[in-house]
Amino acid sequence: MKPFPIPVTVIGPGSQPDEEDTLHYLSMPQGMHTFHTPVLPEPEAVRDLLAAREILSRAREALDNYRAGDAAVCIDLGGLDQENLVLVNQLLGSGEVSASISQSTLTTEIQESVFAGLWRVRYFDINHTLVADHLEAGPIPASLLAAGKNGKTGLQAPDQIIPGAVNSQALLSEIAEQMHAAGNYYVINLTLLPFLPEDGIFMDQVLERGKVVILSRGYGNCRITATGLSRVWWVQFFNSTESLILNTIEITDMPEVALAAQEDIRDSALRLAEVIEWIA
Repeated sequence: MKPFPIPVTVIGPGSQPDEEDTLHYLSMPQGMHTFHTPVLPEPEAVRDLLAAREILSRAREALDNYRAGDAAVCIDLGGLDQENLVLVNQLLGSGEVSASISQSTLTTEIQESVFAGLWRVRYFDINHTLVADHLEAGPIPASLLAAGKNGKTGLQAPDQIIPGAVNSQALLSEIAEQMHAAGNYYVINLTLLPFLPEDGIFMDQVLERGKVVILSRGYGNCRITATGLSRVWWVQFFNSTESLILNTIEITDMPEVALAAQEDIRDSALRLAEVIEWIA
């Protein structure tokens, strides 16, 4: 498990914003995620589903061979018939991270499987017709990384702010500076600052909304929202009653809470090998 990067401390004005001041996109996942072995079919019932076993074997190999910094490996599911696809769906299940990328003519829906680092990536057209379907082995799908960088590369804060947003200008200047600073990871912990609801509204207007939203329950409930700026994310942690307990801006390719760690990927390869052995 990755180390938790920021202490969860709830102090200061604005640390518990009103319901209407919170960024909302998708319903939050509930509860902590732990690995649950998928419901395994009887081996004789799936003995003839060789295509599914081949897909799973390729996925296990990709997980086993992955090393930090490698490109994610894609495994196409488009050629599977319904029976083989049902088996793949059954064995992979749903893990702790889900995401969506919304574009004008294409929507990408992403779901991590119960095997950390093995992702289901599906593309839908404007009529929500499935146009592509694949697995991806790696810390995060390439499409999410690309979408997070596909924003404005500069920030020009407006001269006027809305009444009450007294801290926004300094925060926006800090974001603009860090977007072009050396280094790959920078966090602004808004929970520890005098961050008022008016500041949240104003910064939301200036940063704008990006095309990506990611939900994670690896450390509880977390919503990760791309802003309209390249590599700038709004990351919010909620408790079981959906009260905001940690509110941050992260400047990075991908917030760490969304990534599958190397040790988890290695463990997934071992677990998937056990599943393959069971149905063989």
